[in-house]
Amino acid sequence: MCVVGARPVEGREIIRCENVNKKFISSSGVYEVVRDLSLSIRENEFVVLFGPGQCGKTTILNLLAGLEQPSSGRITVADKEVAGPDPSRGMVYQTTDLFPWLTVMGNVEFGPKVQGKPKAERQAIAQRYIELVGLQGFENTYPAKLSGGMQQRVGIARAYSNDPVVILMDEPFGHLDAQTRYMMEEELEKIVAAEKRTVVFVTNNIEEAIYLADRILLLGNCPTHVTREYAVDLPRPRSYVSKEFLDLREAIMQEMEETL
Repeated sequence: MCVVGARPVEGREIIRCENVNKKFISSSGVYEVVRDLSLSIRENEFVVLFGPGQCGKTTILNLLAGLEQPSSGRITVADKEVAGPDPSRGMVYQTTDLFPWLTVMGNVEFGPKVQGKPKAERQAIAQRYIELVGLQGFENTYPAKLSGGMQQRVGIARAYSNDPVVILMDEPFGHLDAQTRYMMEEELEKIVAAEKRTVVFVTNNIEEAIYLADRILLLGNCPTHVTREYAVDLPRPRSYVSKEFLDLREAIMQEMEETL
């Protein structure tokens, strides 16, 4: 693994993967998706897993979430071995999976409600994150009445409302139109700046990766592993057309083509 433009990252280590392998067994045989994956992510880092489609990015995210178990190797989050799903790891999916029978408030307060928090406390928590994502005034609106971008904001607020250590995002803007996607990338940057969390974000969009990431982990094809790291030192907010942005884009794309 080669590290390009790396710089020391402050903060304690939050995520560690040690020699992680993942194989799926089916009637047609054994399919190896992840091979010898080792990585470390520190507190409040925004790390993007970037690679070609179907290379295993979502499988890695599911392993971090505890939705899948590694065939071998070890994964820890906040010094605890990942053995299954846990509220300390919030998930935001490409499809929002909001509860259609609940309002915005109902969806965002759901996690604190399950945790047994009193009504006034959980609604105060939900209101904080509804306002953080810019949806004040829509508390009593049902998901069907919201645009795709607004639904994703609810999904982000819902993830934050559980007060997770880590937020895992699986191509959350992949189904949005280009204009809404750019808008949501800008909004997410503001949200992350205002409410620090360790974020692992999956995408196959290079511009999105460079715009959002503190660090990009370039993945190879299946069985996937980290082939290279890029520390993104560009100042924020970033310009998609700056020379530095375009130079990094070219370097990453060239490296990806060479490793496929």
